[in-house]
Amino acid sequence: MKHLPLDSQLFLSNRARFVERMKPNSIAVFVSGDEYPSNGDALHPFRQNSDLYWLCGIQQEDTMVVLFPDNPDPKYREVLVLVRPNELKEKWDGKSLRREEATAISGMQTIVWLDSLEGMLQGWIHLADNIYLDTNENDRHGAHFDTRDYRYIRELQQRYPLHRYERAARILGDLRSIKTPYEVNVTKKAIDITAKTFKRVCAFVRPGVMEYEIEAEIVHSFLSQRASGEAYGSIIASGDRARTLHYVSNNGECKDGELLLLDFGASYGGYNADLSRTIPVNGKFTARQAEVYNACLHLHDYAKSLLKPGITLIDYTDQVGAEATQQFLKIGLLSESDVKNEDADNRAYRKYLYHGISHHLGLDVHDLGSRTEPIREGMLFTVEPGIYIQEEAMGIRIENNIWITKDGNVDLFEGIPMTVEEIEAAMRG
Repeated sequence: MKHLPLDSQLFLSNRARFVERMKPNSIAVFVSGDEYPSNGDALHPFRQNSDLYWLCGIQQEDTMVVLFPDNPDPKYREVLVLVRPNELKEKWDGKSLRREEATAISGMQTIVWLDSLEGMLQGWIHLADNIYLDTNENDRHGAHFDTRDYRYIRELQQRYPLHRYERAARILGDLRSIKTPYEVNVTKKAIDITAKTFKRVCAFVRPGVMEYEIEAEIVHSFLSQRASGEAYGSIIASGDRARTLHYVSNNGECKDGELLLLDFGASYGGYNADLSRTIPVNGKFTARQAEVYNACLHLHDYAKSLLKPGITLIDYTDQVGAEATQQFLKIGLLSESDVKNEDADNRAYRKYLYHGISHHLGLDVHDLGSRTEPIREGMLFTVEPGIYIQEEAMGIRIENNIWITKDGNVDLFEGIPMTVEEIEAAMRG
């Protein structure tokens, strides 16, 4: 890992929160993410199962976590399962975790090697009435892939058909949406790295620079600050390319007079930042660019004012949409007749703002959390309205990360250049 060691209390706290929600005499088993083959004998970079990482902080492949709080033997009430170190494999792939190293990361005292687990696990399961298993229940999850967690479910159900099975994801979706102070502190580190990188980019951008050169500056800045890397593929979109929401080609030239949409974030300790800014390539907004930018900034501030406990993301989005309609009337994007004759299921403002305003943020950039239940204290969101105008070859998005607390909303990117004047000043250096 590139990042400094995290406080194991983060994962101790997470496990305690999960165990508290388990039914009596239950065992929970969590498996690692898959290693995916690439071409030839290569593998894609390994990405740990986010739920398993949330429980133990271990990034190594073939890891498992077993939680059995009612186990008669206290030693085995929480167990971390690792691959036994192999001298030959380590010559090729590097050093595997030793027991003491895994304990320091996870706070788990009992380590079992994977090749000796089967007989032990069978005994524990025979003592339990319920088995919690994990699946991917992220609302944004699309096509089904037969990942290791689904394969493991089939295996256990075949071997133990008379047990009652429970959905760990129901608990984890609720718990992971509420960030503890430990989690927010790690996220703040990712945000600080991202903020410093944005200031570096402001000083670097100029007419004629290529989008991939800016991407290179971002990655260099991230890694030099001990980030694991990018939280997602950075979006570096100049001119009309900014209207493509997930533009990641980053191979165009940034031309004089264009706006440049930047959407990037660092990953640190497994937690992610997510920042968007739109800046003028030549360092100076035109009057029209500033007018549209300020309308977007108004929507950002308005959305942030609504984002508080009690409102649902659906109602919140509707209210921001109503305000967007008014702003788009003011800047000449919509007419009164457009609004009067709009389709209730496809409102007029959607021509220029065709994505959601906020999503949960955490271990996954689109993190677990409900869009239909009321927002609660402890949740962490993006706020990212945008305005995209085909006729003007222009796309603007402004995004910060907001933590919901009992004392109000905390903007974790507060102080980072955001207004027209602040951005122009940052680009002057």
